[in-house]
Amino acid sequence: MKKNTIFLAAAAALLALSCTNLDVDVKSLYTEYPTTDVALEAKMADVYYCFRGALGRRFGESSSLSSDEQTAISFDGDYYDGGTYAHSALHNYSPDDASIGWYGDLAAGITKANKAILDLGGYESPASAYARAMRAFYLFLLMDNYGDVPIIDGPVEEGQVIERQPRAKVAEWLESELVEIIPLLTEDVTVATYGKPTKWMAEALLAKIYLNWPVYTASDVTAYDAATASNAKLNDLVALCDDVIASGKFSLAGGEQSGNGGTPLNPYRAKFYPNNGPQIKDFIYAMPYDAITQQGFQYARPRIWRQGRNDGNGGAGYFGTDIGASCGGNFSVTPEAAARFDAAAAEGDLRADQVIRGKIYMYDPVTWEVTNTPYLYKGEEVVLTNTVTLKVNDENLNTGKDVNGWSQGYKSVKYFVIQDDYKNGRNQSNDLPIFRYADILLMKAEAIVRGATATNGDTAASLVNQVRSYAKAPAKSAVDLAVIENERALEFFDENWRRNDMIRFGHFENEYCFHRKDFPTANFDKTRRILPIPTGVLNENTNWKQNPGY
Repeated sequence: MKKNTIFLAAAAALLALSCTNLDVDVKSLYTEYPTTDVALEAKMADVYYCFRGALGRRFGESSSLSSDEQTAISFDGDYYDGGTYAHSALHNYSPDDASIGWYGDLAAGITKANKAILDLGGYESPASAYARAMRAFYLFLLMDNYGDVPIIDGPVEEGQVIERQPRAKVAEWLESELVEIIPLLTEDVTVATYGKPTKWMAEALLAKIYLNWPVYTASDVTAYDAATASNAKLNDLVALCDDVIASGKFSLAGGEQSGNGGTPLNPYRAKFYPNNGPQIKDFIYAMPYDAITQQGFQYARPRIWRQGRNDGNGGAGYFGTDIGASCGGNFSVTPEAAARFDAAAAEGDLRADQVIRGKIYMYDPVTWEVTNTPYLYKGEEVVLTNTVTLKVNDENLNTGKDVNGWSQGYKSVKYFVIQDDYKNGRNQSNDLPIFRYADILLMKAEAIVRGATATNGDTAASLVNQVRSYAKAPAKSAVDLAVIENERALEFFDENWRRNDMIRFGHFENEYCFHRKDFPTANFDKTRRILPIPTGVLNENTNWKQNPGY
């Protein structure tokens, strides 16, 4: 179990300010500014971690299920849950779906950041740059997922009418804000800065905005066309990536450990183990989780084979122990993603082991390495299919309530589960990466392919091959956009970037899994590139209109 690196007592001081409402009064409650590191930590803790709960479950549901990474399934009614998961998989969202209902969490994070800025002395105080960075991150997520959103950069007075701003204006505001604060943020990369904004986090965020600049600045979400899009920010993107690279503070390798602290057989998998943390050199910015003190990361439950808790007879499940609570198993890897992983496995690519493919094997409960011992459920081997077959082609996405139904599709095992964690409300201690050094390399490679000037002797191929070499995959002699998109799909699987990538590459409206044109409720309207505004948010902001198409 990794050590807790956050000042929890200080964080508790802000728990009274819950992450719920956009219109919380942000006038200062303090008459004196914090003068010590502990006081500053207390002030900022709730700003840093306000989105932890939604990020650890619901955000990942909408991001992964709406892409070609994973699909929802149900089992004769089990885990249909009002269709919230199926709606994402079919792009048939409802404003009342729980999986897309985290707008308020982000809006509250912005409110908390604005309050912290005031309490820290306003924009003139260098300490306020950290609250501004978090505000920019939350606003970016709102803009990326919901389109036109408010720019709230100060106190919200009682009765003040909040207006949404065009997405392009939001992107431009974010650019100016990040350019201004980047020089004010620390360049340190230590245990103390882990999970908090740094110069490098802000540069990675701005690089993401530049990478998707044509998407965000299109006249509306349906107007973006990947085939004809022109990006004027590509050289600026490369400059940001070069700055992160030149810092020397990050690398693809470093810090990976097996469950007992030894050298892992698959260092790529080990980046996402329960003992990951500030020692992982690839992590530029991550959300820290701990199953006891920093709860909220609950990716495992829907991704574990339905009965994988144990062997059906009270013995160990495939994680090497009875993990102590039931599993859902209602997310399966799509056939399209399965094909990518099968191809990667054939090349010896370490990233293929992010998913359980075909026959399930046991994991060692001490080292967390996969073994050669088959997992048995009630005495029988379990074999996962690389396709997903439904009993009836309807929105229930029902595969059946038996071993055959539970075994439709490969399963993600990216975030390894241990009993000590999972028995605590199915929480996990795996930290969730948000920006990684591998992403910096692949963003620069993509920018070069799209027309940016190559720098520092790098080529698109040399950058891609750095990532592939770490993963033990054979080098590519030539790189185009298709190669980069596939590389990103492997490298960042289940890290909440695939939806973002598919929109940029122009493939979000493709047919994949049950998002097919012959499927009764699958939606292919380009308006689905953004989510509907949740009903509760519209009820609080009665002057707003629902996003087009909903």
